[in-house]
Amino acid sequence: MAFIEKLELHKLSMQLNVKDKFNKELPADANKNNFTREVLESCFSYVTPRVPSSPQLLHVSSEMASNLGLTEKDLKSQKFIDTFSGKQTLEHTQPYAMCYGGHQFGNWAGQLGDGRAINLTEIEYNGKNWALQLKGSGATPYSRRGDGLAVLRSSVREHLCSEAMYHLGVPTTRSLSLMLTGDEVLRDVMYDGNPAMEKGAVVCRAAESFIRFGNFEIFASRQDKKTLKLLTDFTIKNFYPEITLGAPESYEQFFQLVADRTLKMIVDWQRVGFVHGVMNTDNLSILGLTIDYGPYGWLEGFDLNWTPNTTDRNMRRYRFGQQPGIGLWNLAKLGNAISLLTENPEPLQKTLDNYRSEFRTAYLKMMNAKLGLEVKEKSNEKLLTELVALLQSSETDMTIFFRNLADYSIDAEAGNFMNIVGEAFYKPAEINGPLMQKWTSWFLDYKKALKENTLSDTERKKEMNRVNPKYVLRNYMAQLAIDAADKGDYSIISELHEMLKTPYDENKKYQKWFAKRPEWARNKIGCSMLSCSS
Repeated sequence: MAFIEKLELHKLSMQLNVKDKFNKELPADANKNNFTREVLESCFSYVTPRVPSSPQLLHVSSEMASNLGLTEKDLKSQKFIDTFSGKQTLEHTQPYAMCYGGHQFGNWAGQLGDGRAINLTEIEYNGKNWALQLKGSGATPYSRRGDGLAVLRSSVREHLCSEAMYHLGVPTTRSLSLMLTGDEVLRDVMYDGNPAMEKGAVVCRAAESFIRFGNFEIFASRQDKKTLKLLTDFTIKNFYPEITLGAPESYEQFFQLVADRTLKMIVDWQRVGFVHGVMNTDNLSILGLTIDYGPYGWLEGFDLNWTPNTTDRNMRRYRFGQQPGIGLWNLAKLGNAISLLTENPEPLQKTLDNYRSEFRTAYLKMMNAKLGLEVKEKSNEKLLTELVALLQSSETDMTIFFRNLADYSIDAEAGNFMNIVGEAFYKPAEINGPLMQKWTSWFLDYKKALKENTLSDTERKKEMNRVNPKYVLRNYMAQLAIDAADKGDYSIISELHEMLKTPYDENKKYQKWFAKRPEWARNKIGCSMLSCSS
């Protein structure tokens, strides 16, 4: 039996027994359920995806398809296109959108929910559970003033980055397919009063679950303890089986594990130079997965203060260097929600209190690994602090610097560092005078630290190249793929997708992509500036 047929027979597993009161029973015309409204005492609402006029498959992740058991025959079928564009709802399934709230840019925003994301179904294949969700498939009860649609540019970015992050070893949601809908969507890219029609698109993304911090916050904000407990118990039972549900400390253990996963995810973001751009509480996964690839970006010149989100360009709340702190802030909001279920909030507060020291320990370990140094208690902290300051002051490409640093020999002259990492500087001519002295001094200290290692140069390079990627989805690369796709050329999407499967490998075929951001992209919309418009 083909997988696509088996999928039809799989019933929705997320039966929380608390659904939108408007549609406890699925009516004949489920589209009537998609109108915007406040949804109370409900974890989700049944909805029907918007039917696209002329769906076209642009790209599919063959690896993700294999994870789901899809065959080549499945991928080439009309049924695949109809299913994962939203044109046809599978039999015996009931698509739904989830209810959640959230703090946006530090302020409580009330009900948000899946405004343009619709969960198709949940399946199990080879012992792995997957929820499949369409993003850009039309309005839901949670769309507020939006149309629930997505455009090609944002969909290309989400499809490519989801898979790129997975292969970088960063916890993330995945992407199965990217499709055009055949419809046009009106968007104001920079929110400057100049809207224009763009090509509509749909991404099918996959994850164990799409539950977020905001799913818990919405019920806590309404003092709906009954539904909050139902959701929390469901989450523990299905996604944290190591916790004994019903034990006095089960909710405290749950919160600790969520904090651990969140911490790990953000450490990985810092390791590869990823900036999420919109770390609202509704955009943080309860499973510690990177979710909602909106106005994200990759560091080109190393800058702790950089954010790709134009909405955040004044406050810079979600800048690169602030991501660890925002992770803690968001966890505090989740902890406030969970505290309604506990008699003693002290263990929750202890988890928050320990976060800073635990993050610092994990961060130092990660940075030592990037430098190829063996980790000791508080080892090389001064060396790391001075390096960050130099990278910040010199406009240094993060990816190229750390990748090329692996070629630095323990016997090299400290003053010859430009021969190794000079390619990483955007303005190498400015590395002179006092700045040259500072860099030379740093490399002298780095050599001393290397001499305390037991690893040879060859072994160290191998270890460094495991954590310092050669290829990341730079903003200008994604924009080149978008510009080509808008003209009907999808070859760059395919090339980048293939290259980013092996981001730590040397490959002469892709050497052209191991380069600093071109000057034309410095201030180009889509490269240095992005909005939440999609």
